[in-house]
Amino acid sequence: MNKAELVADVAAKTGLAKTQVSDVVDATFDVIADAMKKNDEVRLPNFGVFAVVETAARKARNPQTGEEVKVPAGRRPRFRPGKALKDLLETPKVQKR
Repeated sequence: MNKAELVADVAAKTGLAKTQVSDVVDATFDVIADAMKKNDEVRLPNFGVFAVVETAARKARNPQTGEEVKVPAGRRPRFRPGKALKDLLETPKVQKR
């Protein structure tokens, strides 16, 4: 699903115009990004948590040349799904008779 499909689906569910929904989606992403930029977590109950993690400097290998490359320390975005989202995605197990 891309942004246009997301906007269309939300517009269909809410009855709002696509332009309004697009503005809301853009604003939502901006607020989440701004919070993460400030190192804040964004917790959405029953959905998940958007957070920033600090990564240490490390050495990696270029898969094409095998050359060792230094990867600098940095801040990376992470998403941890909530229990309700995990349960929704879990496939039901078939019971044997």
